[in-house]
Amino acid sequence: MRVALLQYPIEWADIETNLNLTGRRLAAISGKAEVALLPEMFTTGFCTDRPELAEDMQGTTLQHLYSWAEQYNIAIAGSFIAADKDGIYNRGFFVKPDKTADFIDKKHLYAHGGENDFFTPGTERKIVEYLGCRFCLLICYDLRFPVWSRNRSGYDYDILLYCANWPDIRIKYWDALLLARATENQCYVAAVNRVGDDRLNLHYNGHSIALDTRLQPLVQFEDNEANTKIADFDMEALRHFRERSPLWKDADPFVFINNL
Repeated sequence: MRVALLQYPIEWADIETNLNLTGRRLAAISGKAEVALLPEMFTTGFCTDRPELAEDMQGTTLQHLYSWAEQYNIAIAGSFIAADKDGIYNRGFFVKPDKTADFIDKKHLYAHGGENDFFTPGTERKIVEYLGCRFCLLICYDLRFPVWSRNRSGYDYDILLYCANWPDIRIKYWDALLLARATENQCYVAAVNRVGDDRLNLHYNGHSIALDTRLQPLVQFEDNEANTKIADFDMEALRHFRERSPLWKDADPFVFINNL
């Protein structure tokens, strides 16, 4: 399973420009990967006070994603600002080439950044199956909460995907927590952060990475590097690793319910 990690700057609150730039980046990897992972809120940056940027489920962002996925024969994951029913959401997506999609709303909202005043939190975690592989997509601050990413009895996913806007002042936590999530869940990890600056006077230096089950980086990015890199995850190796060391059998049980 080849997963492309796209680490790049985001133009603040400029949906049209970001869509154009993202489209060119996806065109460049056509035929080279099965899944492309974009940064969190890839069309706007981390805007938490601009309700006019929220799009409905027939909006321009999703229409572009459906078109790109079909045209380039690649599944695309990331998040955007969505308006749905009675709330605004930091909505994760996994769009497939057949123009079907799965959605998951960010569960943990970053109160210090005002995210909880603007967005409605998600209540459900979803596992997406694609080309024989199971993906768990989570968003930025979700990384800090291990129970939410717990690989449940018998392993319910294979690759943990994180999309983020994680500033450089807290990047050491990003680096450490990604290693922890790969370790405790015996899974592959693909994590994409943005680079560049935003209007909140925050700087983002990336540190996107793909990790194997032994915490070795399959791909990683230099500080502030704007680039696309492709990780090749060996699913048969993952199966053998889990069969040899089925650590989930010794784990503490957790009860998962909606509205946790």
